[in-house]
Amino acid sequence: MLGIVRQKMLEQSLKKIRPAVAVLRSYSSAAKQMNVREALNSALNEEMSADSKVFLIGEEVGEYQGAYKITKGLLDKYGTERVLDTPITEAGFAGIAVGAAYYGLKPVVEFMTFNFSMQAIDHIINSAAKSNYMSAGQISVPIVFRGPNGAAAGVGAQHSQCYAAWYATCPGLKVLTPYNSEDARGLLKAAIRDPDPVVFLENELLYGESFPISNEVLDSSFCLPIGKAKIERKGKHVTIAAYSKMVGYSLKAAEILEKDGIDAEVINLRSIRPLDRSTINDSVRKTNRLVTVEEAFPQHGVGAEICACVVEESFAYLDAPVERIAGADVPMPYAANLERMAVPQVEDIVRAAKRACYRSVPNEAQHCWEGAASF
Repeated sequence: MLGIVRQKMLEQSLKKIRPAVAVLRSYSSAAKQMNVREALNSALNEEMSADSKVFLIGEEVGEYQGAYKITKGLLDKYGTERVLDTPITEAGFAGIAVGAAYYGLKPVVEFMTFNFSMQAIDHIINSAAKSNYMSAGQISVPIVFRGPNGAAAGVGAQHSQCYAAWYATCPGLKVLTPYNSEDARGLLKAAIRDPDPVVFLENELLYGESFPISNEVLDSSFCLPIGKAKIERKGKHVTIAAYSKMVGYSLKAAEILEKDGIDAEVINLRSIRPLDRSTINDSVRKTNRLVTVEEAFPQHGVGAEICACVVEESFAYLDAPVERIAGADVPMPYAANLERMAVPQVEDIVRAAKRACYRSVPNEAQHCWEGAASF
């Protein structure tokens, strides 16, 4: 009898200790922090060190160490032959880089902002993306076009566009959209090692944001698969699919929804082309509801493509209309108050998820743009 009592007391003690141990383990694994800027810099450094064919080219990547300091220290380490400063001529240095890729080098082209990639879009689409197909596989174009994409803060309409959907329409390109430090490090390494041209869309507002990072991610051999999404938060009531900065907003929205009894699953797309359709559809078949979130214009956007693939493959599983949250269908305003109204906010995602779960009145007050951008 005494033995049974002691056993029960031991079990009760272990129940109290185990949560504390779990917290300690969680804290230990999350103790290391790295911001997105450092993650990108370390990925470039390691890939340049591992492969002498990798070189950087763009405006201010050398002496100034990058407009956003992504290439800090690389000129001193690798010299002017592998870190090339250029004039303000995107068409010129993008064309040079594509030509270098034809001959087996691995250029990493930095655009100060992807809005400036429009000057070089002929080389990206017609020279880089199509050459492998048009040469019957004889020409590989291992090149990365990277830089900040989407809305920043107070830079107006011409510097605030998201190009995810633009480039994702083109066969021959791969389009990646990192959210956190793990994404930035693992996906950039994958992009540089890939034999095909990759458009790597970063977010300026995430560069200084720090995220927990594991020893596995810090290993020089670490690399993420292209075309595979990540479920950042498991849930059972509604699926929220997002990319880049909107992943963070979606996670915050999920925390708010949890207080109202809605368990949201958040998918970090990571890759826009190829798109991980199976992960999206598997999630929708479990939750029976879908909200897509993006900063870009609503028409012909990434969210529209996700909606189409779910309707094609999982329509019978849907218990509510798909909710699509996107930026306003207008050029980005310069005024700060209007700018905030033009891009999705956490509360917009919360409202959309509640509508999908029939937890809100359909005609409740919304942002002026949300009625047009949410379908």
